[in-house]
Parts: sequence; structure tokens; C-alpha cells
Amino acid sequence: MRILLRSLCLVCAVLGAAPSWAAHGYALWRDLKYPAGFDHFDYVNPAAPKGGELRLVSNIRTSTFDKYNPFTIKGSAPAYLLGLMFDSLLTGSLDETGSGYGLLAEDVEVPADGMSVTFRLRPQARFHNGDPVLAADVKHSYDTLVGPHTSPAYKTSLDDVAGLDVLDERTVRYRFRKPNRELPLTVGGLPVFSRKWGMENGKTKPFDQVVTDVPVTSGPYKIGPVNFGKDITYVRDPSYWAKDLNVKRGTDNFDRITVKIYKDNTARLEALKAGEFDLMTFYSAGDWARRVKGKRFDTGELVKGEFRHRLPSGFQSYVLNTRREKLKDPRVRQALGLAVDFEWMSRQMFYGSYQRVNGLFGNTDCAASGLPSPEEVALLTPWRGKIPDATFGPMTVPPRTDGDSSLRANLRKAQALLKEAGWEVRDGALRNAQGEAMVLEYLDSSEGGVRGLSPWIRALEKLGIALNFRMVDFALYQQRLDQFDFDIMSINFQGTHNPGQEFADLFGSKAAKMENSGNFAGVSNPAVDALVTKMTSAKSKAELLPACRALERVISHSYYLIPQWTSGTHRMAYNAWRLARPENIPPYTRGEAWAISTWWRK
Repeated sequence: MRILLRSLCLVCAVLGAAPSWAAHGYALWRDLKYPAGFDHFDYVNPAAPKGGELRLVSNIRTSTFDKYNPFTIKGSAPAYLLGLMFDSLLTGSLDETGSGYGLLAEDVEVPADGMSVTFRLRPQARFHNGDPVLAADVKHSYDTLVGPHTSPAYKTSLDDVAGLDVLDERTVRYRFRKPNRELPLTVGGLPVFSRKWGMENGKTKPFDQVVTDVPVTSGPYKIGPVNFGKDITYVRDPSYWAKDLNVKRGTDNFDRITVKIYKDNTARLEALKAGEFDLMTFYSAGDWARRVKGKRFDTGELVKGEFRHRLPSGFQSYVLNTRREKLKDPRVRQALGLAVDFEWMSRQMFYGSYQRVNGLFGNTDCAASGLPSPEEVALLTPWRGKIPDATFGPMTVPPRTDGDSSLRANLRKAQALLKEAGWEVRDGALRNAQGEAMVLEYLDSSEGGVRGLSPWIRALEKLGIALNFRMVDFALYQQRLDQFDFDIMSINFQGTHNPGQEFADLFGSKAAKMENSGNFAGVSNPAVDALVTKMTSAKSKAELLPACRALERVISHSYYLIPQWTSGTHRMAYNAWRLARPENIPPYTRGEAWAISTWWRK
């Protein structure tokens, strides 16, 4: 799922009843910022020097890696491999939303009926082994990604793709089952790799057996020195075929990118202070406020930077697994959320650096507020009785514990909801009519998670609910998530300005029954399925906004997720003696991605 979401970061296409589109790129509402023949993206330094090394810490939670195949379900691939080694037909820009520009493809064409998209490959595109990138390779990549050995998220998000046709050596056409505004850029964002990857003695191995075979790709970096399972260095290909394209000018400036793995956050922080790597993103407000200091910070070698962005808030949340009997009742789920005291945590733990998440689409035009509009009501009305009645009222607002509100008052509301749902305190614990106690397990792979959870645990105890913290190693954690074997866990869902088919993987009924899907909450509701379809088939922004706002209302009023918190800045510590950067951060990128793509070595 995480790999797929990376390829969907540029998802956004326009499939209206307007004339066909043929151009150097593609935009959701036909409003590409950069014209044909543009020189470079505004946020890069086109004269940035090439050379030197960027030393990074792994950004994934695994403490090792055991394969080079980032697409198969089992095992863990090295951090950053997908983005550094694989090219796609289209690439997004970091200073606009809903756009993609030709990378492997030199031309994109969508007919007026929106039932297909045709890409013409650049003749100069080459894999690292020197072979040209051909239409047959694009088809092989697509067929592999929707095959049996990859994440089911690919199959869900590409469900409306009827197939891919090779029209000639350098032209492919994706056919769609129905017009879908996102699909041209969804397929345009898929990674492309050679048919020769995993080939032995002239035969291609089954894809799940392609494990440590070095990927045959066309991206700017190749695998260099490796301490297998620990550290990996990617080396820039000086003959990279796209280095002079406008979409690549001023990017990929480091000759080497070395990624080191440390066992935990404390080891990472101490290694940064010791000068073992050059850049680190911080997600802990406590670390950022109290522990990011030392000799190298005092001398100015290491610098703390907070970079504002305009990314969606996303929906980092506690996820409640409704496959569990105790969590099926939305009143129980709402009661659990009433016990979260964010205002206390903000004062005592977060140093006021976070804002509360609400809904799915915060900081985007899709965010719902107040009462539903007439257009939203029209979409919701056919589903009365299958969605909460409150969906037709004001949008949810997370409970507060400051001002006129208090945790005590919220817990009284929670107690009343639990009683309505058949749960009352008897013999020192919250029990149902059968005498079963409300005991829940919170699953995590990091010991540090218990600190942030403790205030919630204490508040739930006042309701008679036992929430037990269970830490497991990351491999077991991932396995249990893939099999939906948990009560409650946390996940940071990255938001989007242009929601589409990926929400079928996150909340669709089909995905709820598919292991390894992104539907962790187990949402299975025909109203949600219908609203996702409305959202993906919208032919204009006027059609899109009511659909995504209606979806947000249904999910929020169903209390599948307990919203956590978000930040409007990227917090990064970096080595100012070694690294140089463009003056401004583009608004729609993650901090590390910006650094890897556009910074350079002094």
C-alpha cells in the first residue's frame, strides 16, 4: 500500500466531455503551470553542481532490509530505492497539485470520451543496462504490478483499467472500463522496469522469486556499495538518459546517497549529533524541543530548520478495527475518542507544535465544514438508514478539554454512549450483558509509542476500559497489520488535494476483505463505495467537491478513526557545512524528498 501511495502522489486527471487532450503533460482541470518547452521547474537551481555525498538515515521503521524488490508483499526493501531507481511515464511537479509532466513519455493523449490514455515513449529513454525503454516493458511492468505477487492495493486502485495495448514499439494505450478522471495519471505514475529484471537462462522467474536480483531500471541512481541488511549507497548514473530533460534539470545532484539504518530513534539522534549523517526529519515534538542540541549545533555545523508547506493535513489517526466484535458499535468508537485529551497533550508533551486533525481532507478544498450543502445532501439521501443520522447535521469537530469543555464532561458523554451500547461498569470493569470486560489491545512496533498513549490509557481506565499496550518487532507488526490482527493501532495517512481511487483501497468494501489492503478499519458500507465512485468519476471540480465532502462526513460520523494531530511545517536538522539548498521549499512536497531531489553538496 505505501509503495502504491508513493506512485499516486501525482494522481489527478481530467476526463470531461471536452475535446481530446494531447500535450507534454496532464492536469486535473487542464491547468498545467508549465507550458510546452519550459526550461526547468521554478523551485530548482538549474546550475546546481553535481558531486559529493548525501548521508541519510533510513526513513522506514524496519531495522534491516532483505530484498531489492519493492513491490512484492514479503520482506523489506531498502529506503528510497523506489524513488531513486525507477522512472515512470509521468512525473509530478512539487509546486502545483494535480499535474504530471512527461518523463519516459514525450506525449500524453486522452480522447474526449475519457475511455483511454495513450503515451508515446521518448526514443532516448534507456535502462541502466543500455536497453531502450519500449512499450513491451511498460506492458510487462503493468501486468506484473496487477499480478498475484504484489500488494492488492495495486489491483484495487487499477480496478477500472481494462487493459494495456501495445500500439507500436514506443506507444502504449491504457483502456478504461469507464471514464475516470484520475486514471491517466494513476497509470502514468506507475514505475516502469525492464522485462529482463529477474531473468535467468533466458527465462523470467516468478515475480515473488525476484528478491535480491538488482532491478533493471531507468532512474537516476543505481545500487552501489551495500552492507546487506544494514547500509546501502545509491550512486548517480552519469549517463542517466533524462539528465538534460526540463523535468530533471537541477535535480539528482548528489553523486552518492548513502542510507544508514539505526536500531531506534535514540540511536539515530545520537548518530546525527556525532556527524554520522547529514539530514534528519523529526516527528517528535519532544525531541525537537529538548534534545536536538549539542556541540555541532552550537558551532553552526548542524542547523535546525522549520519549513512551512501547504500539504494536506492528512488523517493521522488511531485506527479502530471494526472486524473486532467490541468495536463494531459506532457509539463505542465515539466513546473511545471522547477520552483523548489532546489539549493536555499539546501543553505537556507537544510544546504547542501540533494542530488537531479533523476528517480526511484537512487543508484542502475537499474539507467539509458546517452543514452539508444541497449537493452533498442529494448524494447522502439515498443512503439514509445505512449511514449515521448525524451525517446530515454539522461536520464532526474533535472533542476539546479547554475553555468551557473538560475531560470530565467528555467522559460523562462517553459513559452515556457506552450505556446505550450495552456496556456498564460492574465488578470494577466495563462489561456487556454477557459479563465480558472491555479489554482492548493497542499494537505498536516502538516502545516510544507508550508515552503518547499513556494519557488515553489513564482516561479510559476511568470508564472501566483496559487498553493494553503491546509492542512487537516490526516484522510481526507488519504481518499483523496485513492480516488485520489488531484492535487499535496508529497510522499516518497522507492526505491529497485530489482524492481518487486510492480511497477504495482505504475504505472500500472489496478491500475490507483483502489481506494486505489499506482498509485497516474494516469499512464495508455501500454508501462509502458509491461516494468513492462519485468522487473518481467527477468530470469537474463542481462534481468532485460535494462527493469528497460527503465521503468525509460519512467516515467521520462513523468514528472508524480517532483523529490525532498534524503539523504545518517540516522539521529538519541538517549539516549546513556540507549541504546547500534552493532558497524556498516548494509547497507540495515532503521535506526529505525536497532535499534528496534538489539540494546539492557544497
